[in-house]
Amino acid sequence: MKHYRACNLCEAICGLEIEHDGGSVLSIRGDKDDPFSQGHICPKAVALKDVYEDPDRLKSPVRKTPKGWEKISWRQAFDQINQKLAPIRRQHGRNSVAVYLGNPVVHNYGSLIFSRPFIRALGTRNVFTATSVDQLPHQFAASFMLGHSLLLPIPDIDRCQHILIMGANPLASNGSMMTAPGFERRLRALRERGGKVILVDPRKTETARVADEHHFIAPGSDVFLLLALLNVIFEKRLERPGRLEKFTRNLGALKAAVQGVTPAVAEAKTGIPAAIIERMACEFAASGAAVCYGRMGLSTQAHGGLCQWLINALNIITGNFDRSGGAMFPLPAVDLTGGKSTLGKAGRWKSRIRGLAEFDGALPAAVMAEEMLAKGKGRIRALFTNSGNPVLSTPNGKQLEKALGKLDLMVSIDIYINETTRHADFILPPTTGLETDHYDLVFNGLAVRNTAKYSPVLFKPGPGRLADWQILKELTKRLTPKKSAFASLKYKLKTPARILKLGLLLGPYGVWKSPAKFFTGLTLRRLKRRVHGIDLGPLQPRLPGALLTPDKKLDVAPPVFLARLGEIMTGPGDKVSADINEFALIGRRHVRSNNSWMHNTQRLMKGKGRCTVMVNPADAKNLRVSDGQSVEVSSRVGKIVLPAELTDDIMPGVVSIPHGYGHTGKGLELRVAKAHAGQSINDLTDDQIVDKLTGNAAFSAQIVKIRPAPKARK
Repeated sequence: MKHYRACNLCEAICGLEIEHDGGSVLSIRGDKDDPFSQGHICPKAVALKDVYEDPDRLKSPVRKTPKGWEKISWRQAFDQINQKLAPIRRQHGRNSVAVYLGNPVVHNYGSLIFSRPFIRALGTRNVFTATSVDQLPHQFAASFMLGHSLLLPIPDIDRCQHILIMGANPLASNGSMMTAPGFERRLRALRERGGKVILVDPRKTETARVADEHHFIAPGSDVFLLLALLNVIFEKRLERPGRLEKFTRNLGALKAAVQGVTPAVAEAKTGIPAAIIERMACEFAASGAAVCYGRMGLSTQAHGGLCQWLINALNIITGNFDRSGGAMFPLPAVDLTGGKSTLGKAGRWKSRIRGLAEFDGALPAAVMAEEMLAKGKGRIRALFTNSGNPVLSTPNGKQLEKALGKLDLMVSIDIYINETTRHADFILPPTTGLETDHYDLVFNGLAVRNTAKYSPVLFKPGPGRLADWQILKELTKRLTPKKSAFASLKYKLKTPARILKLGLLLGPYGVWKSPAKFFTGLTLRRLKRRVHGIDLGPLQPRLPGALLTPDKKLDVAPPVFLARLGEIMTGPGDKVSADINEFALIGRRHVRSNNSWMHNTQRLMKGKGRCTVMVNPADAKNLRVSDGQSVEVSSRVGKIVLPAELTDDIMPGVVSIPHGYGHTGKGLELRVAKAHAGQSINDLTDDQIVDKLTGNAAFSAQIVKIRPAPKARK
């Protein structure tokens, strides 16, 4: 028998063809008839079988006791959680309870839909998400420039002629904030039609192999390269905003802001020769269909917000915004913007200790630990985590681990006992993957082509199993005072599928949006019949109609960005160290890894260990370190020991450690991870270093020291 669905392990949402016998998976292949992925899959998709069959995966609620974990019933779990939570809220207030939403939440539409009612029922301002350790600068720029945090411009890679990629490795990520399965195929097609690919990164990544040019850049200096590119375009009068000019404001302010940041100035900051910077600017402006795209290396640094603003500005002033081959806006079948602006949803409240501002209802994850540790009114005393492992994925993980141990109550919705959930009092395991239906609400809104696909349940969950949305719904019910019979019934009848059905009907391709399409409009029933998915066409221009700013204009230079730019231009600048043991730290990812939670599958983890510290051979010579030798990497907050991997692929003065490792500690019940445990990069990253503009954690370019590891005592 065959089952068709979209893989929801990463952003690429590749179509799958799963052969099964009704109870177990026989094979997983790419679905060649999927209109979006066209047969492409990565190794992670095949591991869906491993996750489903994993004996380490929890299948019933567990409670921590002095003797260890104890299985309990769902009724016992919900009753006991409520009994412990109620006095905490009553005595210390609603903000004494916090919520952390991990990355997998946005990959599960039931969890995504029902998380908001749960947070509203808690009534807390202490909400943290993976957004502020990942992509917050993208959403911050979108909100202030276009009026909504989800109006995110996406490279129209399939019609592009020139792409400038900064701090991104789409061959390993299949995009990231650009849903594009089979990205290598798409890049090769770009080059075959005469296009050009330029990569700027402190490391020669997998993407560098298929690029026309690669340029090393000093970590954290990307803002100066972008300013210089804009400076050249204005100085040489190459700006061509075209039709955008009619609904764009503050072009003059942008031009004034980049004055003085010449290619020569940028060369001193970035290490890229001024002549190359000038040529890059001229080629970009002259190309008929160009796009600049920047990702993790830009977003997770001290100037992340400025970088994403300037990328948008570069695409706008060259006319490569909202046009074929440039940065465009998908039109998903379910519109998450709701036609309402998010401009006012920033800085409405601040964190208790450091005073960092919220954005779109969430505080920066970098302050989470201190809000638990610092005594006084408003201290976080209880925490709910949903599918996240912040001990490994947020800065200064050791401090967070310490903070979790001091909570009065911790509840985790998760399928594993991991580095974070092992501190919980209760773990509530949801069904996952092949046991749940799915529709991608988020990543269809970031896709390089408009498509829609519904994934039905493959294997019916066993008795006593609950989906994540059912868990959230019951927790919400326990927190909500009894209302009228009608309201209770209305909430009781809500399911993800029913909400999706309504969203499709009201969406841009739905029947209610266009009564003339009564017999052809998109409905859930029709979508279910199209098991391979539906192609809704290439990206189309959507501006100014899609803008949600008050005046329906695109703001190319919002004051908040200009003010922050003024601070870094007039500030003292970065200190240059002469210490040969000091290096700028950057992260990296691998196509066979998925953040911190896919390391328990042998299929992905087999082979040579990948948790190494990459060091340039010239630096290694100065350090007297050989390939494979254990080295100690230290920072203000901690130190780890890893094998050195000597490679010319890393820029001198820079080292790279992968994200998501560090599976060590008592209480873990993982098998394969122990053989490839590695060390956590976030035992080095400093929680006090953030992007001041957005509050996003600034992992990239933090300074670490390296020395040969001390020999272990016998």
